[in-house]
Amino acid sequence: MSDTPHIIGIAGGSASGKTSFLRDLEKLLPKGSVSILSQDNYYHPKEMQFVDENGEINFDLPTSINRERFFKDLEDLANGKSITKTEYTFNKKDAEPMEIVVQPAPIIIMEGLFIFHFEEIRNMLDLRVFLDVREDIKLKRRIKRDSQERGYPEETVRYQWDNHVMPSFKAYLRPFRDDANIIITNNHTFDKGLKVLADHLRALIIDKSYFS
Repeated sequence: MSDTPHIIGIAGGSASGKTSFLRDLEKLLPKGSVSILSQDNYYHPKEMQFVDENGEINFDLPTSINRERFFKDLEDLANGKSITKTEYTFNKKDAEPMEIVVQPAPIIIMEGLFIFHFEEIRNMLDLRVFLDVREDIKLKRRIKRDSQERGYPEETVRYQWDNHVMPSFKAYLRPFRDDANIIITNNHTFDKGLKVLADHLRALIIDKSYFS
């Protein structure tokens, strides 16, 4: 018997559907059984971000993340401690950041671009899940998302895609794709892969010999 949580990493390129996948996964699991840590809330302030040769901030580098805090919060959750984090609002004008409190749970999910690249996080994962999507589909989704949610014009999104997003994906994420335990294709829907993972996690939660 063990009180040790089961730690899952979910990664995928920008606009691969990680946020939607996590939202739907959480709905399928018993309330309080899952803790989620999203890399999106661990970006350094804009003034600390790398600026490229054209004066554009590059948020798509591992150095853009407060890696130490991200890992520390994972360790705290794994040790049964709750963590508190301020929401990162990106380019949302007049957005009031929320305080995010994450309670420990039998299942901990780490989500983000670099969770496999960060060795200290990768080594703690019991299961690695990769969301795989065609590049043209991801670009269309990103243009729509960044326009609606972050106020970026399409020209800016395409510049970031060609100069920041894709080079980062090729260097820091795609090399870990084939080492994932589960690869879920989300060109159109992730429903079947979602069901497989949810069934697996429900079985772990129900198995009292694992969590009690």
